[in-house]
Amino acid sequence: MSGKLQSVKGMNDLLPEQSPYWQFIERNLREIARAYAYEEIRTPILEKTALFVQSIGEQTDIVEKEMFAFEDTGGEHLCMRPENTASVVRASVQHGLLHNTQARLWYMGPMFRRERPQKGRYRQFSQFGMEAFGWSGAEADVEVMLAGARIWKALGVKDVHLYINSLGSDQCRQRYRSALVGYLEQHFTELDADSQRRLQSNPLRVLDSKNPDTRRVLEAAPVITDYLDAEAADHFSRVCALLEDADVEYTIDAALVRGLDYYTSTVFEWKTNKLGAQNTVCAGGRYDDLVERRGGRPTPACGFAMGMERLVELLIEEDNPLAVHQLDAWFISLDAAASTVAFRLAESIRDAGLTVAMNHGVGKLKSQLKRADAGGARFALILGQSEIEQGVIQVKPLRGQFESQNVEFEKLADFLKTNV
Repeated sequence: MSGKLQSVKGMNDLLPEQSPYWQFIERNLREIARAYAYEEIRTPILEKTALFVQSIGEQTDIVEKEMFAFEDTGGEHLCMRPENTASVVRASVQHGLLHNTQARLWYMGPMFRRERPQKGRYRQFSQFGMEAFGWSGAEADVEVMLAGARIWKALGVKDVHLYINSLGSDQCRQRYRSALVGYLEQHFTELDADSQRRLQSNPLRVLDSKNPDTRRVLEAAPVITDYLDAEAADHFSRVCALLEDADVEYTIDAALVRGLDYYTSTVFEWKTNKLGAQNTVCAGGRYDDLVERRGGRPTPACGFAMGMERLVELLIEEDNPLAVHQLDAWFISLDAAASTVAFRLAESIRDAGLTVAMNHGVGKLKSQLKRADAGGARFALILGQSEIEQGVIQVKPLRGQFESQNVEFEKLADFLKTNV
């Protein structure tokens, strides 16, 4: 077999120039999860296929079209996780994390869906999520939304707007389902083929359609908020009041139902106008029945997940300088003896918590300065025989308004910490 091997379609390499954005995002997400007293949970990439079929729903796009599912050599049906809420619920029930208690859990890791690859949407993608178990009140719904708002602020991301809706109780959804089916049946021939099929199996999924003809039909369709009972309406009113009290702007979107069957009551999405068609950057809601469906005790729950590739795209779009890592210093050795001394000095700088790169070996000063500048270093540290004899190093600024100066070896780390 000849030719260069390429990555699998939709599976992207993360290159060094992108890593600083990821590290910046990951660091902030961990800090925000900690601020809300959430604990980390890590689940396997491989799960039993039945977990997602039974949790997400057989008629969802994820289960019907997008899962990487297979039968292993032992005849077991497995898949690579397409999302992580179902896995977190499975793990929580299996290990007794929800037994007579409440839990706040967060996760971060790769998910897999066989979708059409496009900007910000890949077949392997990373998600960060927060899941709260044991709280039925609207306060828990709003807390996870506020965590989202705090994330945008921490990352310096602007123009992200919150959209909310309520799916009510099972009884509410049944009444709405009947009204929606009655309306859509009157316009059956105007629906796209996929929506016609879903009308028979899972009519609420028709609301997810992106087909222009179907979208026109849906403009006059019944809205679910008109079918909420008193308890569901009160819960949703409390959500809205808490958001207003927290000064979080939101829009009620009556067509928002989310693409997973486990959602109940409150659902929400954070959207931006900067990523084209892939405009949803965070989504979630309440799923009060899922724990019981997975073998646990009845447990109210809510949470969200966000695609991290889209966060990276947003940071790049914002040209966020906070996300860009800079190298503190680059050592330039003018001869072999200087290279030996530079090794020792570089370690002392690293002990001080600074980042330093070395140009291994020796070379012309001009070419080494070019490498230091291209590497993004703030300072070039130039060391030759003359500097060794004086016990100093020439510190040449590559960015900023500093003048070149000689700094004594023992004072070098403190000088750099003060001026980077």
